[in-house]
Amino acid sequence: MHRYGEEVKLLGASCINDKRYVIGVIGDIPALLTFWQMFKDQSNDEALKEIGVVAAALPGESVLPEADDSGRHIPTYAGYKTMLEHHPEINMIIEATGRPSLIYELRNYLPPSITLVERSAASFFINLLTSDKVWVACKIDLLHTQNMLKTIVDQIDQEILFLDHDGKVIGMNKVVVDKQGVPKREILGRFYCEVFTDSSNGECEFSQDPFQQAMSTRAPAEALTSHVGEDGRVRYFRVYITPIFDEDGTVNHVVASRRDITLRTSMENRLQQAEKLASIGELSTYMAHEIRNPLFSISGFANSLMRYEGMDDKAREKLSIILDESKRLDEILKSLLNFTRPTGAEVKEVDLNELVETTMNVMRLPCSNQKVVAHVDLDPTMARVQANPDLIKQCLINLVKNALEAMLDGGKLFVTTCMNQDHAVLSVEDTGEGIPLEIRDKIFSPFFSTRDKGAGLGLAQTRKIIAEIGGQVDLVSVEKIGTKLTLFLPPLLAVAEDAESE
Repeated sequence: MHRYGEEVKLLGASCINDKRYVIGVIGDIPALLTFWQMFKDQSNDEALKEIGVVAAALPGESVLPEADDSGRHIPTYAGYKTMLEHHPEINMIIEATGRPSLIYELRNYLPPSITLVERSAASFFINLLTSDKVWVACKIDLLHTQNMLKTIVDQIDQEILFLDHDGKVIGMNKVVVDKQGVPKREILGRFYCEVFTDSSNGECEFSQDPFQQAMSTRAPAEALTSHVGEDGRVRYFRVYITPIFDEDGTVNHVVASRRDITLRTSMENRLQQAEKLASIGELSTYMAHEIRNPLFSISGFANSLMRYEGMDDKAREKLSIILDESKRLDEILKSLLNFTRPTGAEVKEVDLNELVETTMNVMRLPCSNQKVVAHVDLDPTMARVQANPDLIKQCLINLVKNALEAMLDGGKLFVTTCMNQDHAVLSVEDTGEGIPLEIRDKIFSPFFSTRDKGAGLGLAQTRKIIAEIGGQVDLVSVEKIGTKLTLFLPPLLAVAEDAESE
């Protein structure tokens, strides 16, 4: 049998003195094995430390069964009286057998300072301790899961709102807070449309509110919205509304997310334009043959009749109209054919400043006629560009004409050149009426025009010319303020001549 002094050294006096209950266990082998197994299965070794078991009364055994593998031996004694003599610090006895005679004897023997806990009460005590530890473990696991989900939601690059049944914000991810630029508490309680559509009055700008649609159909819904920033650039967003259901099928919360689809929209528009150009190319060949041949005959006969001396003035006037309209139709066909064919123009070194200055000298008269003041600002450090001068001149004239058409009552025109990190930049900016949001995606489409005259190929042709030489066209427009179109042109590289001579 282990001596008390040795066991106190093993257990550590400090580990016992700070316990509320210092416990001694009484029982025979079958009862104590069952009791001990309950400790092992439900409370584990940590539970034993918390309740402070220091000794056991178990005749014929030197240690408590199955305690050796923990490295902490609990001393056992042949009787409970001997156990109490060796452990005066015990203030609770757990009787594990449940025998009435032993319980009666213990009640008469134990002093008032020692609490007697019968087998059934001990089982309740252990289960209560176990439940508390399970609750703490569940709470820790829940907090871990909550933090993990919050981290995941915050890392998603699209804006996410958590809504109640009325569409009011009750939560959000970090992206929303960053983009709104206000504290989280100022976003909570707002209607989701105020956050996702920048609506000051809380009314949705959607043709059909996806939140109302999702709540009525109990299915996900989505809608498209757009926003013009302070820089005049348009951004497109798609808003997704997803109802979240309980196990009984009741809508508990609603998740609203907003994704920036500006780049995807731009790519879709370019693809649609490419498909349209392919169709126009096929059609133009047919039109050139089927229309220009009879048009040539009409013009020829009209010219012959004009030379006929017996033709009166009224008839000549009608023939003149036929000739003028034939020429106009022929010009449209030429523009169409030129637009659908690759330019095939020779690309060479171009002094962009000189080209702008020469072109604007020609365009100053139309500007003055419309009371438009033209400002030309040329960067003297401009690099030369790789392009066809005639085509770049054509692009500049197209942009200036469009600007003049937007300033019928006068205004200011700014034509500038500069260098950025990768391109030579040519910009044409006006103080006209601006481009309405609803037609902004269409202005680069062939045959689209807001004017009564022209074939609507100017901007489409400009983008095509710049794209063929590896450049880009950028548009910024704010209604009632003006429009700025910028051409990004590839500069002439210093290795070009050396590479050609090798």
